[in-house]
Amino acid sequence: MFYQIRHLTKYRYATPVAESVTETRMHPRSDGNQRCLQFHLSVSPRCRVFSLRDYLGNNIHHFDIPGLHSQLVVIAESLVDLQHAGPIPAALGYDAWTELDNMVANGDYWEMLLPSEFAEPTPALLELAKELNVRRRDDPLSLLHEINRGVYDWFDYVPKSTKVDSPIDDALRSRKGVCQDFAHIMIALVRSVRIPCRYVSGYLYHRTGDRDRSVEGATHAWVEALLPHLGWIGFDPTNRLLEGDRHIRVAIGRDYADVPPTKGVYRGATSSELTVAVQVSPSEAPPPLDQELPMPEDWSILVEKVQEPPPVGPAQGAQQQQ
Repeated sequence: MFYQIRHLTKYRYATPVAESVTETRMHPRSDGNQRCLQFHLSVSPRCRVFSLRDYLGNNIHHFDIPGLHSQLVVIAESLVDLQHAGPIPAALGYDAWTELDNMVANGDYWEMLLPSEFAEPTPALLELAKELNVRRRDDPLSLLHEINRGVYDWFDYVPKSTKVDSPIDDALRSRKGVCQDFAHIMIALVRSVRIPCRYVSGYLYHRTGDRDRSVEGATHAWVEALLPHLGWIGFDPTNRLLEGDRHIRVAIGRDYADVPPTKGVYRGATSSELTVAVQVSPSEAPPPLDQELPMPEDWSILVEKVQEPPPVGPAQGAQQQQ
């Protein structure tokens, strides 16, 4: 399957700012069963954009806008080829825990085993681990299937019920959150039984009839756990899914703090307002690589709207993954 992705981010400032420095992580990865065939990043006001790749293979773009400006618009366009990865079994063999421990002992996975900024074993998390019977039993894959199902059943999905920097205890206390919270809680649970686990930032294509809880038009987040014989396997606790041919991977890290779609600072004593829109369109065949991606009418209207003069608005947080 081929996917065309458009990701629009707009910051409006109540009064003009003198300078803004920004990093983006919107360029889909090319690894495993996924290939990014095209990527283009547009920034307004116009500026020179630089790129680099971090030690985990994430593609990062960064830029500096030194002049006065009252809004910043970033539009990322991607074309991704996503192949079916094949079925995942329900369980592994009786010696899978030993094989996993040998993999960890012989590899460099400590970052994905230790607590991180948003995925730490708080007292509330440990209580949930008891409720869900999260301990070394059966085999690692069977346990991961149960945790994925348990987190899905335990929490309600409520958009904007938490903030971009909310600790997991907020979601644990209210028993509701967004995909970012579901991913952080599952990561903390999985690491508690010494299975390497990492955060995945990306997109999910929503099909009619799939009954996804996560919202369309936003970025998505899920987790990947390391297993013997299988490697890194993705679990989506928000929607009770395994990572499949609808999950488009952009960046991986210990948790959200490593992979925000946008991150930056600006010079000026003012508030900012954030607007985000995401569109994922599938096709069975790719457009010719020497042609621009077609622009749907509804997206053209949205792009025109973000060019309008900015009104004074309240301060907003960074881009949260819904």
